[in-house]
Amino acid sequence: MNDADVRDLLSSVEDPDLGDDIVSLGLVNAVDVDGDAVRVSLALGAPYAPHETEIATRVREVLGEHFDEVDLSAKLPSSLSRDEQVLPGVTNIIAVASGKGGVGKSTVAVNLAAGLSKLGAKVGLFDADIYGPNVPRMVDAGERPQATSEQRIVPPEKYGMKLMSMAFLVGEDDPVIWRGPMVHKILTQLVEDVEWGDLDYMVLDLPPGTGDTQLTVLQTLPLTGAVIVTTPQDVATDDARKGLRMFGKHDTNVLGIAENMAGFRCPDCGNFHEIFGSGGGKAMADENDLPFLGGIPLDPAVRSGGDGGKPIVLDEDSETADAFRVLTENVANNVGIVNRRKVKLQR
Repeated sequence: MNDADVRDLLSSVEDPDLGDDIVSLGLVNAVDVDGDAVRVSLALGAPYAPHETEIATRVREVLGEHFDEVDLSAKLPSSLSRDEQVLPGVTNIIAVASGKGGVGKSTVAVNLAAGLSKLGAKVGLFDADIYGPNVPRMVDAGERPQATSEQRIVPPEKYGMKLMSMAFLVGEDDPVIWRGPMVHKILTQLVEDVEWGDLDYMVLDLPPGTGDTQLTVLQTLPLTGAVIVTTPQDVATDDARKGLRMFGKHDTNVLGIAENMAGFRCPDCGNFHEIFGSGGGKAMADENDLPFLGGIPLDPAVRSGGDGGKPIVLDEDSETADAFRVLTENVANNVGIVNRRKVKLQR
C-alpha cells in the first residue's frame, strides 16, 4: 500500500462541519508508509476540540483496518517562518470581549481557559484588562512572575494555565492612569517579553468597550477568533453589537456569542427566574448568523468561585459547570472550523 492508497482510504473520512472529506479539503499534510506502519500528518489545529478528536478517531479506525501501527500528528501550515511569527509557540489566540462592563466577561474568560486546560490542552491566560485586572484573584494566583537572566518574564502557573496580568506589575490598590501610547507599549511588552512557550490556546481577557487596548491587540496579535459576552438584556446586547462591529472591521473571526446570567434557579422554591430577560444573546447570534455558544445561568457559586480563586468549570457536579464545559467545547470546535476552513482556502 502506498501514499495514494492511504489517501484513497482517508477520502471516506468526513469533516463533521465543512461538509466534505478530509482529503478534498486539503487536511492531509503528508503520508508516510513503512511496511505495516503508517504516519499521517493532519492539518488540525484545535487540540481537544471534540470534532477534531472525532476526525482523528475516525482516521485511526479507517487506517487501523489495514495497518498494524497508525501514527498521527497535527500541524497547521503557515506561510510565515517561526522567526516571523509574533508568538511562534502559540497555536490559537482567543479574545474574550464585551461591549460593556458588568456582564461577566472575565468570568467567561477564566472559565474558558480553565475548561480548555481541564480537557488537557496547554493554555495561557492573558489578562489584558489594563485598567481593571481581576484574573489573579479569580484563580487565586499568589505567585508572581519571575525573570530570566535575559530579563524575560516567566509567567506563574495555576490550574495548568500560564498567567500574565497587569495586576502582577502594580500595587494591589494602585490605579492605572495611562494614555493610549503607554497602553500599547505595556501590552506589547507583556506579550513579546513573556516566556509563553508552546501553547494550544492563549485566552485574552480584554477590557470592556472598543478602546486603545482592543485596537492594540487587533493590530499586534494574530487572533484566531473572538468570543463576545453579553447578558440577555437589550442594554447589554446593544453594546455587544459595537464589539462585534469592531472585530468585523478588522477581519477577525467571531467564534460565537456567549450569554451570561441567563436566568436564576431559586434554591428555595425551585422556580426559574429570568432576571435579565430571556434569549438576547441567542437572538443576537441568529441576527448576525453567528454560533450561539451557550447560556450560563446566574449562580452564586460562580461569584464565590471567582472571589475564592477556583473557577466553577472545575467542579465535577454542577449544572453551571456543565454549561461552561459546553461553552468551552463549542469554542474549541469553532476554533477548529476557522483553522480548517483557512486550510481549505489556502489549498
